[in-house]
Amino acid sequence: MLSRFLFLTLCLFLSAPAYAQNSTAGTETEPAETEPAWQPNPEYNTILDEISSAIGDSALNNISNAEQVFCYQIANRPENYTGYTIDGMAIVGFCGVINKELQTLIKSELLMNPENILFDVTENCVIRPQVMLRFVRGIDATDILLSSPCHALAVFYGGKISAFNAKPASQIIDAIIDPLIKNKVDFASPALFNQLMPIGVAQTDEQKALIQKKNEPIRNWQQKQQENKARKAGWNKLKAD
Repeated sequence: MLSRFLFLTLCLFLSAPAYAQNSTAGTETEPAETEPAWQPNPEYNTILDEISSAIGDSALNNISNAEQVFCYQIANRPENYTGYTIDGMAIVGFCGVINKELQTLIKSELLMNPENILFDVTENCVIRPQVMLRFVRGIDATDILLSSPCHALAVFYGGKISAFNAKPASQIIDAIIDPLIKNKVDFASPALFNQLMPIGVAQTDEQKALIQKKNEPIRNWQQKQQENKARKAGWNKLKAD
């Protein structure tokens, strides 16, 4: 199962990186014979009631009808951090525009499949943020955080956070996160470059030099804090004290 999800997510991500405006398409080759491609389970076609009731209609609408989904690699925000943030966490990199197929997989397996979320079971572990997926509709957005190795998903909307135990989906989450992080690039502020789409990728040598300078603080922090401990209070603890 893990190999199938890993192969699928790699193919889905690499087939349409979308953030590289100047990329040229190479010659496509037929993949080696593999397991059958993943298909959504027709029985799981609506977001679980426990999730939808917790996050609210507006947040749900952004997820269900997203016009774009952006991926950001994130980390707990260190003290005195002045770099770019999303939902109060440090943006480590930009990991792509998620295409429709991968969006469907994420929603079907992590939001609609009752076998992959434990609503009445807590884990004695601290959520370590890995990836934030921003579901954008118009100028509104709902963010979904994926965590590993304490496998969880948390929904951020309107200052409200709803966290869910996704331990049964641990292999799926890892198979989604790993290729996204491996393909991440440095994040650049779209506002800084007057870009209309918030893809956060430098397009010219001048922009690349500017973002290299902007990223120096977080690069230094990452070197010093290879194993930065997550804060043990608030939403990011699956088991309450």
